[in-house]
Amino acid sequence: MSQFFYVHPDNPQARLISQAVEIIHQGGVIVYPTDSGYALGCQLGDKAAMERICKIRHIDKDHNFTLLCKDQSELASYARVDNAAFRYLKNNTPGAYTFIFKATKEVPKRLMNPKKKTIGIRIPDNNIALALLEKLGEPLMSSSLILPGNEHTEFDPEEIRDKLERHVELIIHGGFLSEKPTTVVDFSEGEPEIVRRGSGDPSAFE
Repeated sequence: MSQFFYVHPDNPQARLISQAVEIIHQGGVIVYPTDSGYALGCQLGDKAAMERICKIRHIDKDHNFTLLCKDQSELASYARVDNAAFRYLKNNTPGAYTFIFKATKEVPKRLMNPKKKTIGIRIPDNNIALALLEKLGEPLMSSSLILPGNEHTEFDPEEIRDKLERHVELIIHGGFLSEKPTTVVDFSEGEPEIVRRGSGDPSAFE
């Protein structure tokens, strides 16, 4: 049975954020709020937790996994970002976008797209997510909480509790959110290519 934290969306309680990070360190899978619905998260190097996220979402190894970063300073360690792409990121983060880049050697191979060797990168505009990242001290392995058969992200934490309380260690209630997932922009071949239109305004990349 999962724990269920009510966390203030504007001023996240430090005690609850610390407890959430401890659950992540202990191998837990958490559900947490972002600026584009709820997401599943676990520690970057935790293979077993990542496999559990794949099972919950019914996704395979070809899925583009995402690293949730607290700011642009973390990007260079995990993604190959040229100057032109960095300008796009600077102008559009934090925000409801996932950017796909060629991964660096710092990214575990199991997180990369096996064919393209790419990784998703995301800097969220959500106080709870940013507080988690600040306390964690490294990116969070993340995947939008889109359950099998659905096109939209889960937005109601009470419904998430009904569906997943036996499958995750923690659900963070951070309010009722948007159903739209992130807008996904692929920079892996140089020029931006819009892969999915979602919460983030795609016009800057067209």
